[in-house]
Amino acid sequence: MPRSRRSSRVSALEGGREEEAAAVPPAPLTSAQQTEAAAEQTVLRGIFEIGRGSCDVVLSERALRWRPIQPERPTGDSKYDMLCKEEFIELKDIFSVKLKRRCSVKQQRSGTLLGITLFICLKKEQNKLKDSTLDLINLSEDHCDIWFRQFKKILEGFSNRPKSLKILLNPQSHKKEAIQIYDEKVEPLLKLAGIKTDVTITEYEGHAVSLLKECELQGFDGVVCVGGDGSASEVAHALLLRAQKNAGMDTDGILTPVRAQLPLGLIPAGSTNVLAHSLHGISHVVTATLHIIMGHIQLVDVCTFSTTNKLLRFGFSAMFGFGGRTLALAEKYRWMSPNRRKDFAVMKTLAKLKPEDCEISFLPFNSSEDVQERRAQGSPKSDCNDQWQMIQGQFLNVSIMAIPCLCSVAPRGLAPNTRLNNGSMALIIARNTSRPEFIKHLKRYASVKNQFNFPFVETYTVAEVIVHPRNNSSRYNPEEEPRETASENSFPWNVDGDLMEVTSEVHVRLHPRLISLYGRSIEDTNDSKVTCNCL
Repeated sequence: MPRSRRSSRVSALEGGREEEAAAVPPAPLTSAQQTEAAAEQTVLRGIFEIGRGSCDVVLSERALRWRPIQPERPTGDSKYDMLCKEEFIELKDIFSVKLKRRCSVKQQRSGTLLGITLFICLKKEQNKLKDSTLDLINLSEDHCDIWFRQFKKILEGFSNRPKSLKILLNPQSHKKEAIQIYDEKVEPLLKLAGIKTDVTITEYEGHAVSLLKECELQGFDGVVCVGGDGSASEVAHALLLRAQKNAGMDTDGILTPVRAQLPLGLIPAGSTNVLAHSLHGISHVVTATLHIIMGHIQLVDVCTFSTTNKLLRFGFSAMFGFGGRTLALAEKYRWMSPNRRKDFAVMKTLAKLKPEDCEISFLPFNSSEDVQERRAQGSPKSDCNDQWQMIQGQFLNVSIMAIPCLCSVAPRGLAPNTRLNNGSMALIIARNTSRPEFIKHLKRYASVKNQFNFPFVETYTVAEVIVHPRNNSSRYNPEEEPRETASENSFPWNVDGDLMEVTSEVHVRLHPRLISLYGRSIEDTNDSKVTCNCL
């Protein structure tokens, strides 16, 4: 982002006049800064008007620097020295360049040349990005043409940035605003960056899977999903299925899946946007779009959910018990608004709160290299000497999460100690307790207090989990919860906001860094990790 050698505000990018600083002596450049600046080779140098004054502008290999041109004055004038400070932007923050022209109504295609406009990705505040501009004003056609060509050459050198994207858009997400969000906020930025797009509007659940199964993806640099958590998880699942198919692997017996071949971009257009929020640290459309444009890549852990010899799906997080039952009930009331449907389902599920009788086996996470290497080679449970543990009883909710699961109602995350690619999952278990105590636990997620500091809550860091319901008490009761599509013998799971109905035990495995997402690691704002009495 634009920087000043003395950390003052850059008015040229913010569009305002720079405030006069207090008269303090200018801070000298450190030896490291001087060495770095001297080592950079000057590519171009010229005079442009920036803001409201003429500047000496230097384009080097890594940065664009400028300093106001002022008449000579006696040395020691600190106020004058501050006004003549050097400012700069790093070239890696530029994502587009255009010739700036003054066009009249009669001049449709060209007009009077004014200079060059640089489009820049700025970090506005914690985790949030914004697009901004820097105008380099010079009326010389030849002068601007040389600089414009050089900027274009520099941009073409960023090979990690996408040039062509496949866009999958779910028009039913949240308040059916996905198309409007894409048209008004996403597409203009992609066009500005010169990225070609091919847009497909999904028409039904599972459309993305069937589309990506056969779609020709060779000409694309990435895939972008515009929608909520369900849509994003479905596209990630489809990309990973495609990768296994291309590698000639049997997905049902898979132990070591191969990585998805194309990165996935997530544009938040749903009601909670847990995946996008966990990836970017904020649910913000422009931030997500700029991460895609800039080619920021983050490797993320993925789980496989399977029954005996059958892969159910790829995913990032899951809830069994209260979380699964709530989603199953909410799916019956799709005619309601998203927020109303969610609140209604939570209240009704709490009113009929009951535990799940099940057995949970888990493999504690071991970070030693030999264990990780053995797991990477696909050692099944029966062939692994690691110590599996088992707990059983009545559980109100079981959460298994490979990502922090940040959202507006849980700003610290449903699993705040989990990271995007630390090679482990969080297993969070709420044993049977009274309804008031369980509600207190749920309310803690929205506060700064420790949501795990209850005697009935246990947390574990694991590599694998097997959830085995032990009787029929937790299965659907068709009289209480009539469902057109659910079997009486199925158990509801909430996997990334999608309902998964399973009739037997579910085996969850963690696969490190299995998919590339457009984004950057979020900043850790927690002073310390959340702990629990059973850790």
